[in-house]
Order: sequence, then C-alpha cells, then structure tokens
Amino acid sequence: MAKEINKMEVQELRDLIADSQEALRKERFNLAGAGSKDAKKISNLKKTIARALTELKARDTK
Repeated sequence: MAKEINKMEVQELRDLIADSQEALRKERFNLAGAGSKDAKKISNLKKTIARALTELKARDTK
C-alpha cells in the first residue's frame, strides 16, 4: 500500500484520506458496540491515513 500511495495524485490521496477516516469512524463505533472485534483493521486504517497525510505534506513542501 505504501508504494501505491507514492504513485497517487493529490486528489486521489485526499479521497483516500476521507474514505479511510470514515471507515475508521465506523470501525470504532462497531468496536464500542456489539460489532466486530478486529482491532488490526483499526490499526491498518490509522497507518493508511498517516501514510497518505505524510505524502501530502511532503508534496506541499516541494
């Protein structure tokens, strides 16, 4: 996923961040309730968001 993020356009990165944040919100809500107990999925979503934000910031400074 990290190499794919480097190849994405800026708008694709923004869309990825928005989608991942929404999915993270839903997973946290499900975890608090009687939903899925897959904590690894939450961790992976957080890492994806961080990678995409890092790539966006790197492109802004160039």
